[in-house]
Amino acid sequence: MSEGRPGIVWVTGAGGLIGNACLEVAAGGLRRSGAAGAGDVFACARGLARPEIDLTDFGAVERLFAAERPVGVIHCAARSRSPACQADPVGARLQNVAVTNHLAGLAEAIPMVFLSTDLVFDGRRDGSMGGYREDDAVNPLSVYAETKVEAEALVRRNPRHAIVRTSLNFGRSPAGPGAFNEELASAWRAGRTVDLFVDEFRCPIAALETARRLWALLVTGRGGVFHLAGSERLSRHDIGRHVADDLRRWEPGLATPLRAGSLRDYSGAPRAPDTTLDCTRLAGLLGEPMPSFSAWLAGRQSSGAACAA
Repeated sequence: MSEGRPGIVWVTGAGGLIGNACLEVAAGGLRRSGAAGAGDVFACARGLARPEIDLTDFGAVERLFAAERPVGVIHCAARSRSPACQADPVGARLQNVAVTNHLAGLAEAIPMVFLSTDLVFDGRRDGSMGGYREDDAVNPLSVYAETKVEAEALVRRNPRHAIVRTSLNFGRSPAGPGAFNEELASAWRAGRTVDLFVDEFRCPIAALETARRLWALLVTGRGGVFHLAGSERLSRHDIGRHVADDLRRWEPGLATPLRAGSLRDYSGAPRAPDTTLDCTRLAGLLGEPMPSFSAWLAGRQSSGAACAA
């Protein structure tokens, strides 16, 4: 995306966690990120949320695209709840695959960033503790992850388009609890004890940090596959402890009981034990390391930022 080319950038899923974070970041201005052409892009973010337009209504989307002629797309909209995808694989493929394919076709001549997931990996590499790179083989274990792999294959056809795999994102979802920290907070406020695995690992990141890098990547105009996640390999249980400590600072006296569990004792749907990501490629492109989740929380607390749980 070249400097001096103002225009609309579509952000789909504006009512969700990362889509909304993209709008917050744009509204706050990211010129301080150092991305070339940032001023033009940030002034023109256009959030698309379900109450305004249904992305599965392809005719309506085509008409809006023709009317607004966006110069870029950040595609965050998805059916991301794994149980919902398992229960309705046809609907999941419509929203996650067909919608993505349609948008990629409309955006054929402009940069597009598609949000994918670390769950495209099965987390079971022999002799390895995660650290997946972009060219490692995928092996999805759920319908949700399968739809992301299928959508990735469609997006890959255009060298202008970027695929960004991320992990657990921390933040506030305008449409209701959606972030992992919101789900934990909801359980604790209801007086429930939360069970979390000590041997399932992810690399959490703040949604605002993800959004800032999505914009920066869009501005570069670079296509391909990139990993975008926090720099810390944390167990689900450790993540829960960090979120509990953070939440109690904002809600003193709130009980945040955690119970440690193990995948060895788990007999439910398949789970990936370690889908942590190597984010060297994107960090190198943007000239900025990925943030530590615990350090980010500490910085947020010291600055007095509002609670995002």
